[in-house]
Amino acid sequence: MTRDTSAAKKINPTLKMVLELGPVVLFFIGYIKLREEVFLIAGQEYKGFIIITAAFIPLMVLSTLALWKLTGHLSKMQLATLVLVVFMGGLSVWLNDERFFKMKPTLIYLLFGGALGIGLLRGQSYLKLVMEELMPLEHEGWMILTRRICLFFLALAVANEVIWRSFSTDTWVYFKTFGLPVAMFAFFMFQGQVFQKHGIPDEDEV
Repeated sequence: MTRDTSAAKKINPTLKMVLELGPVVLFFIGYIKLREEVFLIAGQEYKGFIIITAAFIPLMVLSTLALWKLTGHLSKMQLATLVLVVFMGGLSVWLNDERFFKMKPTLIYLLFGGALGIGLLRGQSYLKLVMEELMPLEHEGWMILTRRICLFFLALAVANEVIWRSFSTDTWVYFKTFGLPVAMFAFFMFQGQVFQKHGIPDEDEV
């Protein structure tokens, strides 16, 4: 399902954002509307959270397939996220246990933080392999950024575990919907000095 990033097609940025964030926003809206509801299906009671999770899985699959169809490319992070949504979300619905879906962000951040950490131990930046086209940097810049993102991902994994285990489901949903994206945005905003110091100018600008 993946292709060379150089062959990826460009699509309208707004459409891309809708496809990437739309399922998460709809999950949040659905949860707010159904969080107090209990549904009786085949003789078993299901909370609104489980019903919304069941709806979120096919929605995520469809939006990811649409992105692939329109761009001709999916990143490794998008693929891993989709697999974990289907697997952990499926377990939550099948076992009627919301804890599995709440652990999904932890597994995602541990997976990518761990992968980046392995690369660092080998003196390599695996981040460069997937983002070089977007952010041309010198080797030192990639190593600095990779170390920071590795630690950041591990910190997010810990934060997710603390929040879903220690606070209410409402708090976790707000954290997942708003807290994680804001944290990611803020993190990259504070990396401006790395891009300025170690960025490689475009050939057209030289």
